Amino acid sequence: MQETNKRLHDRRIVITGAASGIGQATARLFAAEGAALTLLDRNAHGLQGIARETHAHVFEADVTDEGAVAQSVERGATAMGGIDGVVNAAGVMLRGSVLGVDVVQWRRVLEINLTGSYIVVRCCLPWLKQAAHATIVNLGSGQSLLPNSPDRTAYSASKGGVLNLTRALAAELAPSIRANTVCPGLVDTPMAEGVQGNVGNYALGRLAQPEEIARAILFLTSVESSYITGAALAVDGGRSFH
Repeated sequence: MQETNKRLHDRRIVITGAASGIGQATARLFAAEGAALTLLDRNAHGLQGIARETHAHVFEADVTDEGAVAQSVERGATAMGGIDGVVNAAGVMLRGSVLGVDVVQWRRVLEINLTGSYIVVRCCLPWLKQAAHATIVNLGSGQSLLPNSPDRTAYSASKGGVLNLTRALAAELAPSIRANTVCPGLVDTPMAEGVQGNVGNYALGRLAQPEEIARAILFLTSVESSYITGAALAVDGGRSFH
């Protein structure tokens, strides 16, 4: 692994969506920075791969299944000796017009992106309350800040909900627990398949790499951001500022 400053030395972190994309990149970076990890995902095969790289505790779990999440979090917390931070990176993107996306699909997107984040935080909270400098980082989207892309209504609503959920958590859990949102633009992951060219309104003119988002998540999880809570950090190549 790369040489780092071990900014997460002795920190115990739960990461969801860790089998691929931003979650996987975050797990890899956090391990390099000295964190002990508990990783959750529905993709058991992907979890085993990242577990070998990071020596993490891994659990196959759907974030919409409160029982499975609670059991996984308890086992992870026991193995690590507690929980200092949470990163909610599990999510789905659904493309389709309002008339094209039925209510069943709508509910599924909100269940995974919004309710799933709530369930994970709720299950981790007893341990977070016992930790010093505890942190929550939820993954929003550029669509949380500027929902102007067509055929993203369900996704935009879910990620807008994540943004305000995080702000509400920041208010409720302060001063002992900080909660912030990272809002990526398009990232070069499987979720962006078919839309990679839609970066004409990005000032930097390209997709992000997952590692670039992971570095922002690292900042909000480390003591370097000790006076930041309730913030929405746009990591979107300039998509939302103009």
